[in-house]
Amino acid sequence: MSSDSQRSSGSLVIDIVIVNWNAGAHLGHALDSIERFHDGLVDSVTVVDNASSDDSLELLDRRDAPTFTLRVLRNMTNLGFGAACNLGAKDSREKLLLFLNPDARIESGCLSKAVTYLEDPRNAQVGIVGAQLRDQSGQIARSCARFPTLGMFGAHALGIDHVRGFQHLDVHMIEWAHDTTTEVDHVIGAFFLVRRSIFAALGGFDERYFLYYEDLDFSLRARELGYRSVFLSEAHGFHVGGGISKQIMARRLFYSLRSRLLYGFKNFEPAEAWALFALTIFIEPASRTGFAILRRRPEDVLNLARAYGMLFRELPAVIGRR
Repeated sequence: MSSDSQRSSGSLVIDIVIVNWNAGAHLGHALDSIERFHDGLVDSVTVVDNASSDDSLELLDRRDAPTFTLRVLRNMTNLGFGAACNLGAKDSREKLLLFLNPDARIESGCLSKAVTYLEDPRNAQVGIVGAQLRDQSGQIARSCARFPTLGMFGAHALGIDHVRGFQHLDVHMIEWAHDTTTEVDHVIGAFFLVRRSIFAALGGFDERYFLYYEDLDFSLRARELGYRSVFLSEAHGFHVGGGISKQIMARRLFYSLRSRLLYGFKNFEPAEAWALFALTIFIEPASRTGFAILRRRPEDVLNLARAYGMLFRELPAVIGRR
């Protein structure tokens, strides 16, 4: 079914945005999955490239023309995930926006099941839908998250959130098998299907987050607007998980710490935000160093030092963005 006939029938159709940064062959696999399983629901796919230095776009140029509209936006510098998503969604005209990681893939029936769920009048207050994603080992990824509290961040800083009996303090819902459709606080940004009207009402992702937490912050703002997030176990996909950001471990940790502080200073009360600051700056480096030594991983200590070096240089800007 063509996108034009889909629009004329009044059914929901989807615009997909993929942010690419050195994804290599993963990007082609993602597009292959859309070509195979779009169910006639996809109007356009926009690939926003954040100044990749690999051959991912060259591989894209050698592909056959897809059955949907494919746009490629090439940024001269890396704008960050949220800003690139906003750029890719700027010209969207369909009712749904799917933000899909380049190392993720959709599977048979994934999009049609998600659309059917959102078309159901009983789900009018559902604004965001996630899919059940399997990892490289074939296991269902524990991908949903809670809105973090100071206590959760503290448990993470001390390294106890994965200890049996304390898993409820983990931001990620690792204790739940992700085998049922459930309302959650947040679904992973690797497959993030949102009503475009909500995306527009919220002004898209907060671009102050360069990487990490921008999707969590969006989910929180959507909840405050009265919309819920649902993990749809019947919609299936695949996700490598951290595959691309593994290339830059120190910078990856820096972005995570920076975005966590931004989230705290934006969404917590001042006293809690400053407590989070103290945990992040004074407690967590010691606990991370201790665990790295116990595991005999000197490279982790080096990456930690590099990450905190970058973070210290950014602290004035982070604190000033409350």
